[in-house]
Amino acid sequence: MSESKKILLPHIHFEGEMDLIKSMPDQETVITVAEAMKQLGDPSRLRIFWLLCHCEECVINIAAATEMSSPAVSHHLRLLKSAGLIVSSRRGKEMYYRSSGTPIAEKLHHTIEEVAMISCPEVPKDDT
Repeated sequence: MSESKKILLPHIHFEGEMDLIKSMPDQETVITVAEAMKQLGDPSRLRIFWLLCHCEECVINIAAATEMSSPAVSHHLRLLKSAGLIVSSRRGKEMYYRSSGTPIAEKLHHTIEEVAMISCPEVPKDDT
């Protein structure tokens, strides 16, 4: 909430109420978080996002892993990308996708695992 805007409540119901009101997130933050959570409200996008929090993958492999068609996966990837949850990079003719690594993406990744009571999988280290 901006410092210049003062909010006056008609009634004060508990001590610290004004401090709570002053601590409310600003509208831009709320919109960003709501959009990210809205995208993860779809089970397919949640699964894709969780996968991409652990690896970088191409559309064909994501489609196979999620048992979805490539066009359906591409649709979900566009929405996740527009919400800032994933990023892409091109290698030759293929696009690869991974978590954006932003603070909100990291927090949502850990929240998914906490709520689902699952852990990040152990990924073997590359011995090269």
